[in-house]
Amino acid sequence: MFPCPACQGDVELGERGLAGLFRNLTLERVVERYRQSVSVGGAILCQLCKPPPLEATKGCTECRATFCNECFKLFHPWGTQKAQHEPTLPTLSFRPKGLMCPDHKEEVTHYCKTCQRLVCQLCRVRRTHSGHKITPVLSAYQALKDKLTKSLTYILGNQDTVQTQICELEETVRHTEVSGQQAKEEVSQLVRGLGAVLEERRASLLQAIEECQQERLARLSAQIQEHRSLLDGSGLVGYAQEVLKETDQPCFVQAAKQLHNRIARATEALQMFRPAASSSFRHCQLDVGREMKLLTELNFLRVPEAPVIDTQRTFAYDQIFLCWRLPPHSPPAWHYTIEFRRTDVPAQPGPTRWQRREEVRGTSALLENPDTGSVYVLRVRGCNKAGYGEYSEDVHLHTPPAPVLHFFLDGRWGTSRERLAISKDQRAVRSVPGLPLLLAAERLLTGCHLSVDVVLGDVAVTQGRSYWACAVDPASYLVKVGVGLESKLQESFQGAPDVISPRYDPDSGHDSGAEDATVEASPPFAFLTIGMGKILLGAGASSNAGLTGRDGPAASCTVPLPPRLGICLDYERGRVSFLDAVSFRGLLECPLDCSGPVCPAFCFIGGGAVQLQEPVGTKPERKVTIGGFAKLD
Repeated sequence: MFPCPACQGDVELGERGLAGLFRNLTLERVVERYRQSVSVGGAILCQLCKPPPLEATKGCTECRATFCNECFKLFHPWGTQKAQHEPTLPTLSFRPKGLMCPDHKEEVTHYCKTCQRLVCQLCRVRRTHSGHKITPVLSAYQALKDKLTKSLTYILGNQDTVQTQICELEETVRHTEVSGQQAKEEVSQLVRGLGAVLEERRASLLQAIEECQQERLARLSAQIQEHRSLLDGSGLVGYAQEVLKETDQPCFVQAAKQLHNRIARATEALQMFRPAASSSFRHCQLDVGREMKLLTELNFLRVPEAPVIDTQRTFAYDQIFLCWRLPPHSPPAWHYTIEFRRTDVPAQPGPTRWQRREEVRGTSALLENPDTGSVYVLRVRGCNKAGYGEYSEDVHLHTPPAPVLHFFLDGRWGTSRERLAISKDQRAVRSVPGLPLLLAAERLLTGCHLSVDVVLGDVAVTQGRSYWACAVDPASYLVKVGVGLESKLQESFQGAPDVISPRYDPDSGHDSGAEDATVEASPPFAFLTIGMGKILLGAGASSNAGLTGRDGPAASCTVPLPPRLGICLDYERGRVSFLDAVSFRGLLECPLDCSGPVCPAFCFIGGGAVQLQEPVGTKPERKVTIGGFAKLD
């Protein structure tokens, strides 16, 4: 094996060694031209003359030698095989007339594009190149020559650019040298700082050990002096022996009273002997395992890795909420940069232009005031002291087709309001059938009537286009989501009886489950029927959506319930559209009477639950119209 001169990769020659490679005749010609240019004026001598050799006048490729005229005739006599050798100009290197196949020793005639290798006729028919793209050498020659000529022409025509880039690279080299030296100095300074801190800490710890040692030595020295005073004839014992010799009783009592206390303490210390201080310094041991690990792992700061966008929490509604996280083993990021752009606008000439938000703290951000009915692509990258990291993968978000309508739920206009449980924030409602439905089940075969519970939005739309989204509990028995004229809704559900026949459609208008094609006037209501995790689409809706039921396109059909439903109201056109709020795929579009204020409405038959999608941004102060009076939120 040896390194490739072009890519420095290892080349395995195999069993045949260099014999398995083609000769680089082009490089040989270049070398020969260089040698001739260097040795201008130097004559090429005959290789077969007796000394002194004459100047060569001919060369023979077959004999691989140079000859003078006499030697050429002598070594190529007439009537022999050598006489057929063609003379050439004298040269110092002899090349074959053409490239020969190293496997079959035949001249190469074709080029294998698959293997990127010249092949001969025998190689072409062998199994090794079966199914490969093989072209004649002339075609490969012309194609490669055109490409090389075009590339070379471009390079020669941009010599100023090459020179500019050389200057830029030289300047980069100078900056690299300066920056490298600065980095070395910074690292040296930081390491010296660590050394200074360690040295200061070492001195402090040694001082603490020294003070502890001196204290112990002082206590032990005092204890030694006390014990030495107990030796016979010295100190306390000697004094006690002299006192015992006193015969004057009053004087003896006066002296022995205090001496006895001292002797008693000495006796107790002798009986319960214990060194005044320990000789061990185990409490001064250092645990440097954590510090050694930190010092061992001391390394250069790396840039943050590409963030991972949380697609479950990222969505577009009234604003775009973007959430992300760093990979587990990524270096920390000080702040982030968010880039975004619209993909549904005509491309401008030049590089792609991104809008940017710099120095975003945390791992989430709001992008305010996005354009409606657009597709945005977003990406994030982190930054720390080491610089900027890689961008995250692009995420595409669809914005709603119209401005988002903010409203709350208002159950005052429905019947049987005791069965509706509205949340405290008035953005979720649950229908609890309770005892009335249970009692009605006993009259199932004798004209049972099911109760319809209705809750309306507290906002009335009177102009423009509006959009809102909600989520329906898949376990709901029967839920109708839609819109209707405020006056008709109040008239139908506030003054109507509390029970409605199952054979009677509660909206009395346009419904996705039943349509009356003979009525030309726009209906006052438009509802989408949902039940048991399915959406019921009428005949017109199924054909418009490209859906086919069991009985063909004219029959009603059901589709799975998406996680969120979107409702888009176009007041001027008198149209309402129901969408999959995740993919914004159309489910149903139908007309609506918009001769007055139009309200969002939700109907429940049996148990069910609806949750309005929470706005991303703060809700501004607004006026709403309900029941003919204005209410300020």
